[in-house]
Amino acid sequence: MLRRLAVVALVVTACSAPTADITGGTDLPTITVEEFTSHLNALDRPAVVNVWASWCLPCRSEAPLLAEASKTYGGRIEFIGVDVQDSQPDARQFLAEFGLDFDHFFDRDRAIPNHYGGIGTPITIFFGPQGELFALHNGVLDERTLALNIDEILQLGA
Repeated sequence: MLRRLAVVALVVTACSAPTADITGGTDLPTITVEEFTSHLNALDRPAVVNVWASWCLPCRSEAPLLAEASKTYGGRIEFIGVDVQDSQPDARQFLAEFGLDFDHFFDRDRAIPNHYGGIGTPITIFFGPQGELFALHNGVLDERTLALNIDEILQLGA
């Protein structure tokens, strides 16, 4: 019984931990499919686009992997986040919590993932330079899948 109480206390403490102050944060820019496609087409390097939402538990599990990958490959690959079906305050909190320091756009209606044929959330889409669609991954992204696709799109950009 004491063990169960200790576990419950630990969970409650973890869930009530202080969060980053995001009250002064800037809203994510809203973007249309046409604007997004133009943005991708203008890139001179490959891109990894991650479709996420703050309420999505699998998105939370893959966020540290994407943060690390953007630090490792950010000079050679454009990392872009697309927040869907979310609120701006929750989106800002998510980005602050996971330190996702790359460009993110707001797509309340899921127009961008729908355009590319994505299902559910999260989705990760891999593009070659100038927005050439390479691969689409529905669901949680693991380290191996990310690494293999990054290797492939880097070859497209060589």
